[in-house]
Amino acid sequence: MTTPNVLMIFPRFNPNSFWSLQAACDIYGARCPAPPLGLITLAALLPRDWNIRLVNRNAEVLDPADLAWADIVMTGGMMPQRVDSLEVIRMAQAQGKPVVVGGPDVMSSPELFEHADFLVIGEAEGVIGQFVEAWAAGARRGRFEAEKFKTDITASPIPRFDLLDFGHYLFVGVQFSRGCPFNCEFCDIIELFGRVPRSKAVPQMLAELQALHDAGYRGHVDFVDDNLIGNKKALKQFLPALEAWQKSNGYPFMFSTEASINLADDAELLDMLRRANFFAIFVGIESPDSATLVSTRKKQNTRRSLAESVHRIHAAGMMVIAGFIVGFDTEELRVAETMIECIEATDIPVCMIGLLTALPSTQLTRRLEKEGRLLPFADESRGDQCTAGLNFVTRRPRIDILRDYRAILEATYRPAAYFERVRRSGLNLRRPSHPVTARPVVSARDRNTLLRLMWRMTVTHPFLARYFWRTFIDIARHNPAALETVVIQITLYLHLGPFAKSVAAEIDRQIASLERELLSQPPVQGAGVLQRAV
Repeated sequence: MTTPNVLMIFPRFNPNSFWSLQAACDIYGARCPAPPLGLITLAALLPRDWNIRLVNRNAEVLDPADLAWADIVMTGGMMPQRVDSLEVIRMAQAQGKPVVVGGPDVMSSPELFEHADFLVIGEAEGVIGQFVEAWAAGARRGRFEAEKFKTDITASPIPRFDLLDFGHYLFVGVQFSRGCPFNCEFCDIIELFGRVPRSKAVPQMLAELQALHDAGYRGHVDFVDDNLIGNKKALKQFLPALEAWQKSNGYPFMFSTEASINLADDAELLDMLRRANFFAIFVGIESPDSATLVSTRKKQNTRRSLAESVHRIHAAGMMVIAGFIVGFDTEELRVAETMIECIEATDIPVCMIGLLTALPSTQLTRRLEKEGRLLPFADESRGDQCTAGLNFVTRRPRIDILRDYRAILEATYRPAAYFERVRRSGLNLRRPSHPVTARPVVSARDRNTLLRLMWRMTVTHPFLARYFWRTFIDIARHNPAALETVVIQITLYLHLGPFAKSVAAEIDRQIASLERELLSQPPVQGAGVLQRAV
């Protein structure tokens, strides 16, 4: 049998989502935020003599010649990519090309992809060998399913970084561990990857970073772990080696990741992350209401002051990006007021505020289904849970939830409020003094980016000029080591400000629709109507 030509296609994300970051990409000269770590890892798992091409439809146009070249098309992604994943399957099959589909969305909802020629369900390291054997034996359809939570990720290969054009991306992802030890009701991570985090070996992870370095990449690297501190013992073994590697290579990378808020309790771990040059941590705060956190099984957030915890992370030199959710059953009438107060008290500029969404294969979905409250997604082609959440019958009137949500968005992303949080958090960021953070912000590499940012902030959007210059000058004068991180937060506003307005406009449409329904119903029925799907 001849060596097959494999065309890997990474589907488009739904447009205008919180994470699309198009304006930030424009400032930095990138096409999209990050490359497909899953596909380049899969590429490394395939036989070395197989010919592989990668097309990321978020950064490149799919050339018909690539489809003509291919013997196999491999695709798949996350739920916000579902619309284009199905389109890629359709296009490939229309050209007579067998399609292999996998990834998180297939793991959660395999029934939606049954028409693909091959389904690979689960972590690829544990199952892709079966596909390769079947293909070599002449099979042109099949279903291959890995045993859940059993994949040994110490056998995961170094991703094929050579398939990437680094100039297309804001940052590059790597992964140290999979899984999370907590039990949040709404989270699908524990359903897909388990509650016992599995970590790569220290030499394995360093080899991966060395390969990325050798491929010529420098800059922002995101550890895409579900919860980097899920296995603190393994992480504390890795971080000193990472610090030593960074030092020996001149600190080529600055790192971000996701971690639970209990990170703030461990001063030693915070210091380790700081010395390794982590600069940003995404934390799921979800709600400031303790009863809600207990109800949704996120008790780890109830054992501390959220504001003090976030301030400790800032003091360790890392900006916090936070997730908040509106729509829990136990929310109080003051949810908007208390969430805005929490955001202001924590000084977190970048807040991912979404509507509660019952994701496939979660405890929340199973409970709502049992209670007869689960609804279909209103429109899977819309951006993300910021506009397409609440796919269930709500406990309190839906219109009230939407009004609270809109109020939180508006208060959080008013320019004055956002830039003031950037300024306050920036003054408290204690960035380390190693060379990568000590370099001048207006170095040759950064000058064009900074000039584009200044132009946008003062000429394109003159109403932002006073907020920009006050923040920029204050940080440059009083905490210059934090200026690079502050510039990143300022740049993100070029996406987040307009995005919040677009979400608010969509929420206004949903509210207006509910108001019309309410007016059309007899008064006795009104409360029930308010709780139905939009």
